[in-house]
Amino acid sequence: MTAITIIHNPRCSKSRQTHALLEERGISPVIVEYLKHPLSVEELKDIFKKLNVESVREMMRIKEDEYKTANLGDSRVTNEALFEAMSASPKLIERPIVINGDSARIGRPPESVLEIL
Repeated sequence: MTAITIIHNPRCSKSRQTHALLEERGISPVIVEYLKHPLSVEELKDIFKKLNVESVREMMRIKEDEYKTANLGDSRVTNEALFEAMSASPKLIERPIVINGDSARIGRPPESVLEIL
């Protein structure tokens, strides 16, 4: 059985709610506190593929000051640069993200992760 992983920020209410939702279903996920242990560019690319979203920006917190200051909303910014920005400044990563095998979902709302369990 594949371990379920949550990319987690314990200070975020949605992240805590998603974690609680998993535990209510008897799932003890592997917890990755990405602010303490930043993800590599390769790990972020792998998660992006599993999320099955169209744009890298869909896995980013586009309202963060770092996003605006670095002008990451500019359409000329490459996906590679976006991955590098998230790796260098993990608070740019939307959270929580739950990963189950080859699938992942962003827990906004928390119930959205249920479709991959």
